[in-house]
Amino acid sequence: MATTYDGATDPGATFQSDKKVIIASSLGTVFEWYDFYLYGLLATYISAQFFSGVNETTGFILALGAFAAGFAVRPFGALVFGRIGDLVGRKNTFLVTMGIMGLSTFSVGLLPSYTSIGVAAPLLLVLLRLLQGLALGGEYGGAATYVAEHAPQHRRGLYTSFIQTTATLGLFAALLVVIGLRYLLGEEAFAAWGWRLPFIISILLLGVSLWIRLQLAESPAFQRMKDEGKTSKAPLTEAFARWGNLKIVLIALFGAAMGQAVVWYTGQFYALFFLEKMLKVDGATTNVLMAVALALGTPFFVIFGWLSDKIGRKPIIMTGCALAALTYFPLFGALTQAANPALAAAQAASPITVVSHDADCSVQFDPIGRNKFDSKSCDIAKSFLAKNGVNYTNIEAPAGTVAQIRIGQQTFTAPDPTQVTGAARAAAITAYQGELKGAIAAAGYAAKYDPAGMNTPLVIAILFFMVLLVTAVYGPIAALLVELFPTNIRYTSMSLPYHIGNGWFGGFLPTTAFAMVAATGDIYYGLWYPVVLAVVTLVLGLLFLPETFKRDINA
Repeated sequence: MATTYDGATDPGATFQSDKKVIIASSLGTVFEWYDFYLYGLLATYISAQFFSGVNETTGFILALGAFAAGFAVRPFGALVFGRIGDLVGRKNTFLVTMGIMGLSTFSVGLLPSYTSIGVAAPLLLVLLRLLQGLALGGEYGGAATYVAEHAPQHRRGLYTSFIQTTATLGLFAALLVVIGLRYLLGEEAFAAWGWRLPFIISILLLGVSLWIRLQLAESPAFQRMKDEGKTSKAPLTEAFARWGNLKIVLIALFGAAMGQAVVWYTGQFYALFFLEKMLKVDGATTNVLMAVALALGTPFFVIFGWLSDKIGRKPIIMTGCALAALTYFPLFGALTQAANPALAAAQAASPITVVSHDADCSVQFDPIGRNKFDSKSCDIAKSFLAKNGVNYTNIEAPAGTVAQIRIGQQTFTAPDPTQVTGAARAAAITAYQGELKGAIAAAGYAAKYDPAGMNTPLVIAILFFMVLLVTAVYGPIAALLVELFPTNIRYTSMSLPYHIGNGWFGGFLPTTAFAMVAATGDIYYGLWYPVVLAVVTLVLGLLFLPETFKRDINA
């Protein structure tokens, strides 16, 4: 039973009020996440539309980089809107953030492509992503704080867990819209122009969201503090310039939010991209598989939130980080076996190696699209493999060695740029690539997966387990972060570690992981990023993170 502002209690009215708060706050946040995550789902199309001036691999990594740009500015949004939220209130602040998010998303759907306006297209796209990131930086902290300050102490984990479902529900909603439009329009029309429709229809969601949020009153904890004249006059100074609070911010970041973030983005985004780019599963099928896993896993956000009210926030989050670190490599290996068994068999029977002098090789990433990777034999060999998403290992050779690609027992020596120039070099590279295409296809490295060979139930089970880990680390974390900080600087204090963790460590995960894969040739190498960070959070969290589930946040 919660208590009204004047101290009286009315169980029926309180239940209805709490229910309204949860539904209104959650629905509004679902729509914001829908807007934000459309970009990630449509990264392949966005790469083709806005980064067509570079090679395919670089274009995809740049598209993921623009995706990450929205995450990069989330901490700044947390500072700007967190300060406003602690000064003037929770409700009005997240009305503003919602408006910015909705209008930015709508504009992406109208943005001309690279072929129409050249380099201005990706620049404008990044600008809109930055606006989205700023808005989201202010939205989440406001919604989580608002719900937590309405919740009874013994149900705070349960109440805020509904806010935690919103990121996944927003992704799920975006998946359903994308799947539906793909089905209705067909792949050709969707790739040409239909991909814009999910962005454009978001303007309708903006209207609904704003109407819902306008029905809410200010949070009782903030209103009480405001009426008593106890609001902070300088939230940023109190939150980050005083060691007592800054220390808690750092513990919240490295001992909780960082690990939570990499588990979340590995389970819900990297797995999605891995299926499509590395395992050659078509985008429509990938979206359906992830949608099923999300539908099965989403209730566990609430279950783990409820459980955290019983046994604490910390044990659940730390267990999720530990299981992620222990299982990611075997899980992604099993995903390869289940989704594309022919590829797994080819990797085992005919492994691909590159024999070259390491100093002669460039990193297979060209952000400005000017490197043709044709001036060194090593680059000629590796650029072909990187473009085709083929797993390979490296064998070091003496300086001056002309690079070779070994496919099983076959060896293919790359053209030597010191011996062929101009048109002859281009012709030699084309012929070499033709030989390699035939050889990798004959070895079982098909350009597309075989739907008949996929073990669909096992793929869904693996994705579901990864989503389950997401729910364990994410379900209780809003309550944990709210409980760590005092009311007068809560919005500001809890928003920054959350958005540094999720915006930087989590948001840059797909870009960083795929760049690591492109650099090494090992399709599993990018997993070291989430595994290492999850372990760091596990150690620091066990040592320094306090348990908070019995704290009175109104004290």
